[in-house]
Amino acid sequence: MAPPASPSDASRPEYTTPEGFEVRRLAGALGAEVRGLRLGGLDGEGAAAIERILLDHHVLFFPEQSPTVEEHVAFGRHYGELEGHPHLRNPTEGLPPEIFELSAQHGGVADEWHSDLTCLERPARYSILHMVRAASVGGDTMWANPAMAYDELSPPIRDLCDGLTAIHDGEPHGLDDLKTVHPVVRVHPETGRRVLFVNEHFTRRIVELSRDESTLLLGYLTRWIANPRFTVRYRWQSGTVALWDNRTTQHFVLNDFAEERVIQRVTVMGDRITAAVPPRWPAYRRVGGPSDTSRHEAEVAALGRDRDRPA
Repeated sequence: MAPPASPSDASRPEYTTPEGFEVRRLAGALGAEVRGLRLGGLDGEGAAAIERILLDHHVLFFPEQSPTVEEHVAFGRHYGELEGHPHLRNPTEGLPPEIFELSAQHGGVADEWHSDLTCLERPARYSILHMVRAASVGGDTMWANPAMAYDELSPPIRDLCDGLTAIHDGEPHGLDDLKTVHPVVRVHPETGRRVLFVNEHFTRRIVELSRDESTLLLGYLTRWIANPRFTVRYRWQSGTVALWDNRTTQHFVLNDFAEERVIQRVTVMGDRITAAVPPRWPAYRRVGGPSDTSRHEAEVAALGRDRDRPA
C-alpha cells in the first residue's frame, strides 16, 4: 500500500495566518518561528490556532517569550494532561511537579536522537520547552521529520517496516524493567500520515527479526531519519519557547557548549499508538536447541506473546 502523499509544504513562503500570527518557515522538512503573540494568558482559541500550525510544521519556536512557571504550565494544559519526568528530579526547589528542569550539570545532554519517553505505553504527545538560559556558543537542538523519512524509503522497505514491531525500554534513564512494544510505523491520529517510530535512544530490538537482522535494520532506519535533509537546526536565545509534536519528530541536542544551559519543560502525555498495519509475523524464534545466544531471544518471545494477547 502506498503511503499518503507528502505535503508540498517545503516551498511555502512566509505567511500570516488568519489569526494574525506571523509564521516563518525555517527548513524544507520542518520547523517554523511564530511571532505576534504572547503565550502567557493565551486563550483556548489561540491555543487551538497554534495546534493547527503545529500540525503543518511539526516543531514551532516562539522567541522572546520568557514565560513564568505558571504561564508555562497553563500553556501546556491547553493540550492535555501534563507529567514530569519518570526518573530525573528537578535540581531547583519549589518548581511544580509538571515542570521538568534540566541543565548540563543536572541530568546530562540529550545527544542521542529520540522522541520523548517512547519507553511508555502512551509516550509523550507534545513537549513544550522554555530555554531559560542559553549558552552563548553551541547547544543548538536539531529536529528530524520521520514521516518524511518514511515517505522516502523504497516501497519494499516501507512494506517491510509497516508490519514490524519493536521493543523500547527505559534503560537510558535507569529504568531497565520499563519495556514496551510499539509498531515500527505508526499513524498520526490527526493527519493520517505514516511515521517511522524507532529511535536510537529508546528502541532496542525488532521483535520479528533475529538479533543480527534487527541490528542491521534499526541501524539503517535511525541513520536514515537523521539524514540532514529531514532535519532543522535551531540556534537558541534565552526566553525562547519551543513546542513540538513527539508523534512526528525526533530531536537531538548538540553537546558542544561549556556554559550552563538551563531548560524547563512540560510534557503533554500521549494518546494510544495506532500501527500502520497489524503485526504480520510472530515474534522471532531461534531454530535449534539452546545456545549461548538464546538469552537474546527469550525476552523477545515473552514480549511478543504480550503483544499478541487480546486487549
